[in-house]
Amino acid sequence: MASVASPARTPPARSRVPAFTPEEDVPHLPVANPLILTIGIMLASLIQVLDTTIANVAIPHMQSSLGSTPDEISWVLTSYIVAVAVFMPITGWLADRVGSRRLFIWSVAGFVVSSMLCGMAQNVTEMVIFRALQGATGAFISPLAQAAMIDTNKPSRQPQMMALWGIGIMIGPILGPLLGGWLTENWNWRWVFYVNVPLGAVSLAILMAALPSREVSKRRFDLLGFALIGTMLVSIQLLLDRGNHIDWFESAESWVYAFLFLSTAWMATIHFITRKDALFSRELFANPNFIFGILFSLAMGVVMFATIALLPPMLQRLFGYGVIDTGEALMPRGVGTLITMQLSGVLVRRGFDPRILIALGFSIAAYSLWAMAQWSLETDFNQIVLWGFIQGVGMGLIFIPLNATSFSTLPPHLRTEASSLLNLARSIGSSIGISIVITMLARNLQTSHADLAGRMTNSISGVVDFSTIDRFQRLGETALLVLDSEINRQAAMIAYINDFYLMMWMTAAVIPLTFIMRRPDLRPPTVPEGERPAAQDMPH
Repeated sequence: MASVASPARTPPARSRVPAFTPEEDVPHLPVANPLILTIGIMLASLIQVLDTTIANVAIPHMQSSLGSTPDEISWVLTSYIVAVAVFMPITGWLADRVGSRRLFIWSVAGFVVSSMLCGMAQNVTEMVIFRALQGATGAFISPLAQAAMIDTNKPSRQPQMMALWGIGIMIGPILGPLLGGWLTENWNWRWVFYVNVPLGAVSLAILMAALPSREVSKRRFDLLGFALIGTMLVSIQLLLDRGNHIDWFESAESWVYAFLFLSTAWMATIHFITRKDALFSRELFANPNFIFGILFSLAMGVVMFATIALLPPMLQRLFGYGVIDTGEALMPRGVGTLITMQLSGVLVRRGFDPRILIALGFSIAAYSLWAMAQWSLETDFNQIVLWGFIQGVGMGLIFIPLNATSFSTLPPHLRTEASSLLNLARSIGSSIGISIVITMLARNLQTSHADLAGRMTNSISGVVDFSTIDRFQRLGETALLVLDSEINRQAAMIAYINDFYLMMWMTAAVIPLTFIMRRPDLRPPTVPEGERPAAQDMPH
């Protein structure tokens, strides 16, 4: 009897293997040539992500050319970050209001034009204004690109497409300093911005020819909600970005930013709870997996961008690497990310629990940070490459499962809005992470320098008798400078090691949260044949 009944058994309820029928496995927005469109979307994503880091290496040259002070030139970076933070949250509303296709094209066009204007700037005021414009137009690109990659591909291919899109997000911050350094050294700093023009023009042409659009929805604009969330984001970004320049809460300016952030965050929370047509859909925040996606995006931004911010100056100042050598040392990190993104996409499609992949990714990242905390001034190139690669492996395991888990239960009309919030969370996480590690680096450097200098005695130095140093005049001063330089190197290395330990513990603290998430069923619901809805009515 058992042998007769066995063919009729249904798969166990806990099975999570994606099984799409031909009717179900269709894109939400079909396109004639998805490959060409993917190239256009990737180019747009790449230039936007590159610009978050590419300008950093050109700042000294920019300052000299524009005749500005260090404090003035810092606003070139700050204005871009703030503009992105303010405008990214309204991506969903604008896409519904004017159409996702139109907004995407306008965003890329605006980004290209503002890049040209940045390259043509004649003074620091113009540069700050044009960078803010660049941030305001570029803020929409990443959310729209992510949503377009999901909407224009069938469900069975969406993990692969997310892996492909994620490559640009992950590798962009690594390529930025390398490309920016090469352009600055071989051409001049203005080409850091001009390089966006040809790439953006190709992307724009493809998008205009091939990009479909979602339906337009005449949603009311929540002006008060936008003002509250905008003020909140501007104040926290200014606090994080300016904190190091103004000695944090020793300055009244920092207290103003902190007060504005806390007060507007509280008012925004009340507003979004009570208002019927708020800026963000309540449906998003009723989804537990999406909420966890926000938290993990924050953590990912901290780990990913804080490490990227630490390594280039460490390699250049302490190890004596040039810009090109630094890029070569960091490139394997992107290779590791590329490999495991593809692997995680395959595993997610085959029903592997995405929570395990996320936990494994954060565990590998934490272990790599522990290994980096064991570095010294004698650490060779191969060790730097190896542990950068391993960290990239960890980051690549997180991205696709996180997106699959966050988007799996969301209907198509919420994807753009959800994507904007996830990207915003990652951006804020990066600002938080960079501010924390730079602040801790500066404080640990001072502490370590004072401690090492206090321990420096005649017997330890073995070279200089401090009691008779004044007899040697200039030679004695030179000897002291040499010793002080070495103390600075040692103190800086200790400070970097402490930062790596801090990030390791921050990363490890996130791991237990992965199993609080609900495991998503990535398969379409199975219903009797007679009750199966039409393909166009099903969410993809």
